[in-house]
Amino acid sequence: MAKNQKQVTRKSSKRERKMKIIIYIMIIAMVLSSLTTGLVMFL
Repeated sequence: MAKNQKQVTRKSSKRERKMKIIIYIMIIAMVLSSLTTGLVMFL
């Protein structure tokens, strides 16, 4: 029972990490796109 629980927790943590990384990448992409559009408007 304990072994199975440990495996489940590990899988969930890995999924959470992947989701966090994806969210961070999306936020960075949004900021970069907004900055580039702002630069284009200024130029």
